[in-house]
Amino acid sequence: MRPTIVLVHGAFAESASWDEVVDRLLDAGHSVVAAANPLRSVSADAAAVSDVVRTIDGPVVLVAHSYGGMVISNVDGDAGEITGLVYVAAFAPVAGESAFSLAGMFPGSTLGDAVQPTPRSDGTTDLSIVQNRFHAQFCADVPEAQARCMAVTQRPATLEALQEPSGEPLWKRIPSWFVFGEEDRNIPVALEHYMAERAAAHRTIEIPGASHAVSVAHPAATARLILEAATVNVGV
Repeated sequence: MRPTIVLVHGAFAESASWDEVVDRLLDAGHSVVAAANPLRSVSADAAAVSDVVRTIDGPVVLVAHSYGGMVISNVDGDAGEITGLVYVAAFAPVAGESAFSLAGMFPGSTLGDAVQPTPRSDGTTDLSIVQNRFHAQFCADVPEAQARCMAVTQRPATLEALQEPSGEPLWKRIPSWFVFGEEDRNIPVALEHYMAERAAAHRTIEIPGASHAVSVAHPAATARLILEAATVNVGV
């Protein structure tokens, strides 16, 4: 049985960031769900994705971008038959690490200088990327017109979500794959390699010249890795 692919977007993005990847996965015969990631807290977001997984019969491959890696790492491993994890320019924490603490482990991220805070009435703080800095910061290898649209439709994440520590990660018991860009300005490439090596990734791909928006600028390479992960341990 072919796995269902569950795609989890990260901060400053939304489900449409997977559009061209989705087309390729559907063409390959997989069922696909592009989950709506609330971007409110690691625990709540992971619970929301766990609920999605519970509705799926058969094997599931979880795929995440950016902060979404924190989320899939904390999905309930008993929510379904999860056979693989794919980290697309994404965080892969160990217990106690947050997106913020990981991003500061190696030099190279310029995200802190590009975000703006919006205080919320519930006491949390939303963070978004300043629109006129979005193209250079998030998706420098995407055409300017597309980057403008992405900047306008970005979804903010709470500061608290980015600071929340991970629990024991799912990648410690489920195989993982990693793909990321050489020119990622959100997550340092050195950190990407460190996390992939720590997770004993089945395959690690660094795309020359690619930005943080790997699924948008390089959907074919992203889909190929997801399809590879979908063939492991499921006999397809």
